[in-house]
Amino acid sequence: MGVTDCHIHVNLLSEMRPAARALIDTHPDAAGFESFLTDPVAFLKLLDAAGLERAVLVNYVAPEVIGYTEKANEFVRDFVRVDPDRLIAVGSVLPTRKNPGEEVRRLVREYGLRGIKLHPPHQLFAPNAYLDGKLEGLREIYAACEHLQIPVIVHTGTSIFPGARNRYGQPLLVEDVAIDFPHLTIVLAHGGRPLWMEEAVFLTRRFSNVYLETSSVPPSKLLEYFPALERIRERVVYGSDWPGPGVRDLGAHLRAVRALPLQPDTLDKILVQNPLKVFPRRGPV
Repeated sequence: MGVTDCHIHVNLLSEMRPAARALIDTHPDAAGFESFLTDPVAFLKLLDAAGLERAVLVNYVAPEVIGYTEKANEFVRDFVRVDPDRLIAVGSVLPTRKNPGEEVRRLVREYGLRGIKLHPPHQLFAPNAYLDGKLEGLREIYAACEHLQIPVIVHTGTSIFPGARNRYGQPLLVEDVAIDFPHLTIVLAHGGRPLWMEEAVFLTRRFSNVYLETSSVPPSKLLEYFPALERIRERVVYGSDWPGPGVRDLGAHLRAVRALPLQPDTLDKILVQNPLKVFPRRGPV
């Protein structure tokens, strides 16, 4: 025990656009995992069976591409109430919203959110789009998260959902954020796979506030995609991306990662210690 899965999607599927939902329904256990949306106790039992202590529930707002609205924040707030020590709520604020920084503060204060998710390919903006002054709300979001000491999870890499703009998923676009907000914890979800893994590793090695997260990378490909994994082990966190199409079973996914030829200390850092740095057991006050 003690393992944290830093990227699980327990989301409001009823809000998904039909084309997006069709991709989710290709999962062989689609009918089964949908039942967890109304039964967090059953979801906790699933974590127990998989050997997971905690799960980071990644929710976000992306009305144009996926269909998710701000109801996603309410959904995850309510879902984690059964055990907020084990279930970590992550939500989202669009930078086009009025006073987005204040909204981040409200969601942390009133909803208990423990992190903010940005999905540039689905939200249709670059993670550094504040630089030219056209998306100042993005700067407000980063500043609020930095002040509150909560992480920002940024989708890096490609997406096959209809309407996704994959150019926004390039990890190097996050470099400006790491420079401009040096005390902001940034998690590079998916490590830039399958096109930009070296960029993700570079950012992780350059910046002490940047973590690489392994979700949606098949365990059998992990060392092929990230041959420097041992060298960057101080800032790598484990994630599965369940119930993504490539993750059929939470327990099998974790066992496959444990079976990789990695030093025991490396596995302990990736699975246990580093996630506790990014998502401490006690949430922000």
